[in-house]
Amino acid sequence: MSFNRRHLLQGASLAAATTLLPIRAIAASGADSAATTMLAETAEAILADYPEAAAGLGLDKDARAGLKARLSDRSGAGKQVMAGHAREILGRLKGIDPAALSPAVRTNVEVVEAAYQCAVDGYGFAYGDVATLTSGWRNSPYAVAQNVGAYLDIPQMLDVDHKVESKADAEAYLARLAAYADQLDGETARVREAGAIGVVLPDFALGQCLKQLEIARSGPVEQWDIVTALAKKTTTMPGDFAARAARLATDRVAPALARQIAALEAQRPIATSDAGAWKLPQGDAYYAWALQAASTTTMTPDEVHAKGREELAQLHARMDVILKAEGYTQGSVGTRMIALGKDPRYQFPEGDPGRAEIMAYVRDKLRDIRARMPQAFETLVPGFIEVTRMSPAAEPGAPGAYGGAGSIDGKQPGRFWINLGTTSRWTRYSLPDLAYHEAIPGHGWQGEYTFKQPLIRTLMSFSAYSEGWGLYAEQLADELGVYDDFAAGRLGYLQSLAFRACRMVVDTGIHAKRWTREQAIAFFVTENGSNAEEVRSEVDRYCTWPGQACGYKIGHSAINRYRDKAKAALGERFDFRKFNDAVVLGGNVPMTVLEGVIDRHIAARRV
Repeated sequence: MSFNRRHLLQGASLAAATTLLPIRAIAASGADSAATTMLAETAEAILADYPEAAAGLGLDKDARAGLKARLSDRSGAGKQVMAGHAREILGRLKGIDPAALSPAVRTNVEVVEAAYQCAVDGYGFAYGDVATLTSGWRNSPYAVAQNVGAYLDIPQMLDVDHKVESKADAEAYLARLAAYADQLDGETARVREAGAIGVVLPDFALGQCLKQLEIARSGPVEQWDIVTALAKKTTTMPGDFAARAARLATDRVAPALARQIAALEAQRPIATSDAGAWKLPQGDAYYAWALQAASTTTMTPDEVHAKGREELAQLHARMDVILKAEGYTQGSVGTRMIALGKDPRYQFPEGDPGRAEIMAYVRDKLRDIRARMPQAFETLVPGFIEVTRMSPAAEPGAPGAYGGAGSIDGKQPGRFWINLGTTSRWTRYSLPDLAYHEAIPGHGWQGEYTFKQPLIRTLMSFSAYSEGWGLYAEQLADELGVYDDFAAGRLGYLQSLAFRACRMVVDTGIHAKRWTREQAIAFFVTENGSNAEEVRSEVDRYCTWPGQACGYKIGHSAINRYRDKAKAALGERFDFRKFNDAVVLGGNVPMTVLEGVIDRHIAARRV
């Protein structure tokens, strides 16, 4: 990784970010060197504000070991501190002259400045969570929801990402347990403050959120995941760590969960079924920001809505041809896909036998696609990814699946998390495509390329790129022949793309056109033949993550548009593998920056 380690921030407090050096103080070393140093220090400032990001990447050790005992501050005051850091760093980024930089460093600066500008704009609203500096996809107007909150994030992080190899690591785990209770209380205060200005979860999301919080605090404390995870990690280690974790859970975490539940219960009388951001203070402006953050474009809600309908029609035309060849000739594409989904040949058994079958099926598909990767890329990565079931407590409000790369040092695998709350949401023709999207060559595969970049680029992601790549990964699998003898599988792939086009219509419908939750669900089921069980949680997710659902197809269409541009410009010199390398090696970027990356690729290939 090409970053300067001399000025590492230790993360002892949130004020650490104020030690960033002004560009003028180091300008003598050259524009590229000065900018690279500042970006390295900015990465450390992000980790100081968001220690959980260091845990996920395996970075909370050595010089950053102090981060291991900390969590981010989710209180209103903590949010304001982070907003101040974002404004300060954005000002310094704007002081860099891009004309003085080499192309690679200029791209890095453009990417980071875009992320900070988006974050600063988001912090301008009096409510919500701004996540553009670390993930780019979990921006939400709500501090706690069925898919937002410490009660979901921290138990999983402690179980999966917090490594315990020494007594110091175990002590750090206990410190994080105490900090987890503080996070819950910080969020609870924000829930009350937001409620006072009319920012309240829709009633259906509030009900689901409360169910999940009750699951989080159900059962004997000694059996809670946050306790058993540490017990498993310290079985051979002297000390009473599990007992101490149980005491912290009893004395600190359980009361904090109770206070959060009480605050949300108090909002039931004022919660309505209004699903969209339009109901919020400055709701239209908030949605415009959220849509821009997710798409990294300036498309308006009306433009996104119209584009979604247009692309949906094109995809359905392709599906119609295959369905007729398979004997499904009557009714709309959606109706025929519903019929296909009921075909016993493509269903899994319910319960644990079906879950085991699904896991084996997905792993087999990943073994196959891994072997095809040299046909699509010149530069290969390990693709160190495991398939893992989500926590049953998280499944009711979680998406169908998600995935990402592991630790930078290669010791911890990436994860393809799959929701197996019910096996009926999955079919044999839809699961392969899901695996390609989340794991290889999708999120897990692409994420490993970021490990070769400066740390700041590894930390930052943009939904349109990440999810656009996920869909492009599905396309690559099709282009590599995985469906040549599996027509139903190709239908699953095309339905996945159509599903994302539907998202553009539904998300803008909910947040800009005042659609109801029921209208949104009906559109998916009737237009695309989508599984109603899957769609219900999907739509609820859009209600609490405005704009996020639109980034997928917008990003996918942009990557293909730039590929067509490269083909037209290069003619016979166009190389499929080199183009794919250019997209992943250029890193996770806004769509506007990606076009410049491809323009430079075209220029280099012309030489």
